[in-house]
Amino acid sequence: QVQLVESGGGSVQAGGSLRLSCAAFGSTYSTDCMGWFRQAPGKEREGVAAIDFTGSLTYADFVKGRFTISQDNAKNILYLQMNSLKPEDTAMYYCAARCRVSTLDGTAYRNWGQGTQVTVFS
Repeated sequence: QVQLVESGGGSVQAGGSLRLSCAAFGSTYSTDCMGWFRQAPGKEREGVAAIDFTGSLTYADFVKGRFTISQDNAKNILYLQMNSLKPEDTAMYYCAARCRVSTLDGTAYRNWGQGTQVTVFS
């Protein structure tokens, strides 16, 4: 098991940047494969970015070139650097862990954080 705690959300003007963090508490092996997801009001959850222990990175098309996922293995922290934010990026962002390979399929993850809200205003 692993406990995930997200932080770094907030309100930002379109074009701005935010960096989300996800601290993982528990087994080191639980962080070998992690991802970021988001859910806007009235919409389904969607995968944003994922990373696994091989270094494989996966990004949703709508964030390619704008968002970067990274991981500090020594500190068990997952990051999501978000640049050039758009109003349509407004959502609750969730960290997830314990997948097997880097994937944007949420059903592949076994542990989820509580989320951090990102609001982008124009």
